[in-house]
Amino acid sequence: MKTPKFKTKDLLKVTDLSREEILDLFKFTKWLKEDLKKGIHHNILEKQSLAMIFEKSSTRTRVSFETGIFQLGGQGLFLSPKDIQLGRGENISDTARVLSRYVDGIMIRTFSHADVEELAANATIPIINGLTDDYHPCQTLTDFYTIFERGDDLSKTKLTYIGDGNNMANSLLLTAAILGSDISIACPENYSIDKEIIKEAENLAKISGTKIEITSDIEKAVFEADYVYTDVWASMGQEEEFEKRKKVFANYKVSKELLKNAKSTCKVMHCLPAHRGEEIDADVIDGDESIVFDEAENRLHLQKAVMCALMSK
Repeated sequence: MKTPKFKTKDLLKVTDLSREEILDLFKFTKWLKEDLKKGIHHNILEKQSLAMIFEKSSTRTRVSFETGIFQLGGQGLFLSPKDIQLGRGENISDTARVLSRYVDGIMIRTFSHADVEELAANATIPIINGLTDDYHPCQTLTDFYTIFERGDDLSKTKLTYIGDGNNMANSLLLTAAILGSDISIACPENYSIDKEIIKEAENLAKISGTKIEITSDIEKAVFEADYVYTDVWASMGQEEEFEKRKKVFANYKVSKELLKNAKSTCKVMHCLPAHRGEEIDADVIDGDESIVFDEAENRLHLQKAVMCALMSK
């Protein structure tokens, strides 16, 4: 199958891609996944190296990228702040220029999105955003790929997100707006999505036909949903706020009772790690409604497709 190519050098947020590019990416992801299941490997990135900078720890991001680049014939280099001079004050632009002469691509998982933009501006090689405080494009592309591979028409699908207006909410909203999927976001007051991101999504929705709902009412948001999505109440870097957030988000939980408001065929999604008994009940995430571990597996396949689209010669 022909390897997709993005018009952009980097993947910093999902709006770097068009609807057509995302759908081509999904088709390529499906092909890679199906061939892997048959034991067929494609050395599309043979002898290429991916530098993986982690200022935030991860299970899924590290293992999926490192395994993915290996399966494509290349190698991944895990770089924590202790392993490189960024941890001792070297500036981002110098790091970008040096790594551009050593490796073929950089994946970075960090706090500030501005740092990722600076890295991309100074690098001559592709930069992949593995997560920032504002965006998580690889995860939300994976989420919508998981819906896509189930055979659902993305333009006739409603996804509901319940929880904090964080990087996941931002990226899910923007991805839905590009693809034409209806989306409802339910967050507590004062914890909703940034107004500028909502405005950006609304502009995209005018083109795709997406219906966007922003509310604090979780039952309203879940009504007739095909998919219900949630995330932890306190993300990395917000640990000191947890006790306060625990009270604010107490009613923002995905439970069997809440799902009665959704379609009978509704499936439940979560980007992981999950805190059972907090944002989601154990009998939901471990129940028949859950496709959470399908999502987790698909990080590998989707990110392989992203690396091929950006790094293949």
